[in-house]
Amino acid sequence: MGKINLGRVVLGGLLAGVVLNVLEFINGLILRDRWMAAREALGLGPEGTGMMIAWVIWGFLLGIAMVWLYAAIRPRFGPGPKTAVWAGLTAWFLIGLLGFGTTAIGGMFPTGLVVISLIWGLFELPIATVVGAWPYQEGGAAPSAGAEPSAPPAM
Repeated sequence: MGKINLGRVVLGGLLAGVVLNVLEFINGLILRDRWMAAREALGLGPEGTGMMIAWVIWGFLLGIAMVWLYAAIRPRFGPGPKTAVWAGLTAWFLIGLLGFGTTAIGGMFPTGLVVISLIWGLFELPIATVVGAWPYQEGGAAPSAGAEPSAPPAM
């Protein structure tokens, strides 16, 4: 079992982060009025530029974490999109369902709004992980002198 290729994790994670941020932007447009009403009910104003920047950074960090998870489970589950989907679903379970889902349980946000967002994430996170896992390859020792270089391993 090789070591995790951190350079490829970061590269793929940034790619996954782009997908997450684009899909979150679309989600934000669709649910904008409902989220604004939920924030107002909490006595919060609209999200400012600083918060938007923080969410974008969060998207990239989540993308990196999901591709790292893919790289970590890849030796056991095998390379490819199926393993990437499992990594994305694991991230959704931990961050979405167990993390964000508690905002509905505690009455912080309306249950319907949280459920819609959780369903969105159920597709969003695996898709982003598959895209981010696409460029991932295990790091390895350089081929010995005179040896034929092998084809890069499949995702």
